[in-house]
Order: sequence, then C-alpha cells, then structure tokens
Amino acid sequence: MNRYLLLAFILIVLGWGKLNAQNSITLKECYDKAYASAPISADKEIYNQIWQVKDKNLSKGWLPTLDANGSFVYNSSVMDLSEVMGSLPIPEISNLIKPLPNEQYKITLDINQTIYDGGSVKSAKAVERAEHIINEKQTEVDLYKLRSQINTYYFSVLLIDRQKGLLQNHLEIIDKRIASLSSAHESGMLLQSDIDVLTCEKIKIEQQVAENTMQKDLLLKLLSSLIGVDIDSSTEILMPETEAELSVEMLRPELQVFDLRKEQLNASIKLLESKKRPKAFGFATVGYGNPPGSNFFKDEFALFYIVGAGVKWNIFDWNKVRNDKQIVLLQQKMIESRKTDLTDNLERLIDAKSTEILNLESLIVADRQLIELRRRISLTAESQYKNGAITATEYLNELNSEKQTLINHEIHSINLAKAKIEFYNICGKEII
Repeated sequence: MNRYLLLAFILIVLGWGKLNAQNSITLKECYDKAYASAPISADKEIYNQIWQVKDKNLSKGWLPTLDANGSFVYNSSVMDLSEVMGSLPIPEISNLIKPLPNEQYKITLDINQTIYDGGSVKSAKAVERAEHIINEKQTEVDLYKLRSQINTYYFSVLLIDRQKGLLQNHLEIIDKRIASLSSAHESGMLLQSDIDVLTCEKIKIEQQVAENTMQKDLLLKLLSSLIGVDIDSSTEILMPETEAELSVEMLRPELQVFDLRKEQLNASIKLLESKKRPKAFGFATVGYGNPPGSNFFKDEFALFYIVGAGVKWNIFDWNKVRNDKQIVLLQQKMIESRKTDLTDNLERLIDAKSTEILNLESLIVADRQLIELRRRISLTAESQYKNGAITATEYLNELNSEKQTLINHEIHSINLAKAKIEFYNICGKEII
C-alpha cells in the first residue's frame, strides 16, 4: 500500500513539474517556434528535393544514351559498275553485275557512352550542391528577420508585467493607507477630503492596471500569431539570460551566404575548365536497312551494326572559356565588396548598440541610488503626514515619485536586456 502511495506521489510531482514547465516560455523558445511555424520554413525541404532531382539528373550523364532513328533516301544518280565492268574482255559480265539501288532504307538504334567527360558532371554537381546550400542559408536569413518582431512583442510584455507588478504593489499601499484613514475619519480626526485624494489615486492606478492588462492581451495575441503557439496571460514570460561581457563575433547568416556564393563561383570556374578538357566516348549502332550498313552491293533488307570509340577536344574556343572565367572573377570581386559593405554596417550597428548598453547601465546605477533616496523621502513624508505636517496631496506626490522611480528602473533594466539581445542578433550569435 505504501509503495502505491509513493508511486502516486511521484507521478503527481512529475505531472505538476511538467505542467509548470509548460506554463512558461523563453525568448529562445519563441525564436524556435516562430522558425518552425513560418510558411517559408518549408522552403528548406523543397530546396532539398529540387537539389536531389538535379543531382540525379546530372548523375545520369554517365549513363548511355539511346536514340532511335529512321530514314529514307532516294538518289537520282548511283554508281553503275556494269558500265565499267562491261569494257573488260569478259563476256556477259555486265549482265552479272546489277547497278546500285536508288532507294536506301534504314532504321537504327544509336548508343553513346561517355568514357571520360573531363570532370564536367562532377563540377556541375558541385555547382548545384552549392546552390542548394545557398538556398537553405537564404531561408535562414529570411527567418532571422522574425527575431526583431519577436523582440518587440516579447520585451513589451515583460515591461508591462513589471509595471503591472509595481502598480499593484502601489495599490496595496494606497488601500492600506485608505483603511487606516477611514478609522481616523470615523473618529473625527481626519477630513473626508484626505480620503478622497487617496481614493482618486486608487481609481487612477486601477485604470492603469486595466490598461496594462488589455495591452498585454493584445501583445500576447500578436506574439502567439507570430510563433504559432497560443500564449495566455497565465504564461510566465521569462527574462532572457545574457553574458556579463559581450564579445563581438560576426556569425550573421547573410555573411555566410556571401561566403557560400564565392564557393559556388569557384565550382563554376572548375566547370568552365572542364569544357577545355578532351572528352572520350564509345558508340554503337544496331540497324536494319537496305542496303545494310555500308554494303551498297547488297540490295536487300538485313541487320547490321557499327561499334567504335572517339575523342573530342575543342582545342580552340576563341577564348570563350577564358572570358567566362573573367566574368566569374568579377562576380567574386563584387560579392567580396558587398560582404565588406555589410560587415562595415554591422560594425557600426554594434558600436551604436554598445554605446546604448553602456548608457543604460549607467542609468540603472543612478536608478538604484534614486530608489534608495525616494524610499527615505517617502518614509519621511509618511511620518509628516501622520503628524499633520503635510497634506495628503503632498504625501501622495512623494509616493508617486517613488513609484515612478521604480518604474523607470524597470524600464531601463528591460531595455538593457533587450539591447543585449539585439547586440546578439546583430552579431548573429545564439541566445541561451
């Protein structure tokens, strides 16, 4: 019995842990889910299928080709050996030799087999594979753009949650103060106007909380539609973790696309060079015709065949290959220039984002000092208000100043986390 109870307890704990795990989400999970649900994510599989078909077709370049041919030829003038042989001193020989037929009929099956292609098939397959990898990487580039939208919604929800928490804490303080003032008012020690001032502030905070709730619901709907997963207000949005010191390491997929295009152009150069190499091939012809094959003296339908091998070498192409290689080299130079331009732009963005991070860190340090000062001022104002030295409005002003200082601190903290994540995105680094 005890074993069953223990087993049931373990299952409940595991189920509760799993439920809790499902009730939170991280920024990295949002990225992954957005990638998986985006319609363009299916392009990768399509590109892979296209590449496989192209690769199979190129591999068939080594398979023999089969061509069926048929022809009918009528020659108005043919060789008549009887006229030549008739001049010989052999009686009746001209009657034994028939003239060649004017008609020729032929049906053939031609077979050609590549023996050496100069590396054309191998080079063409390398070009297509490079194109396939580029297409996949370009899909990643398009998906990478989703991060900016996700960051906007994700950190906005974080900020609203923090603001809502601070407002609710402030609301609890107001409620406690109203409760304490109500007892003083009943005993005639306090005017109703003081309670009215705090009540107005309470209503104002309740409105702000309601507005935050509506804004959060809207942002969660937008985020849910972007990542393809329903997120409700009960889901905990976790603050992403970042490194204390950010390092610059360029891993953007766009830069990788430039490198891959250069590799593809290198493969294209090898394909061009293969055109200058000799090609060896074998061939065979099986046919049925009249006259059969090259036997023009046989005036009847019969089978025949021809076998052989050959070499083809374009020893001079009027510098066409050289000019094509020059074009490829110019394309490589253009790609390198564009990569340099993108790198420079990214470095400028990194410098600007680094400056923003330093400024936010300085603001947070100042916020902590202000929070400590504002708390002391609020406590002093509370004591003065209890002693009748200041009015309820003056006390409330000090309390609101402390609240605003706390809100500013949360805004700066979340903006700092967002700036660090954007720093990662600019560099192309993955987050935890």
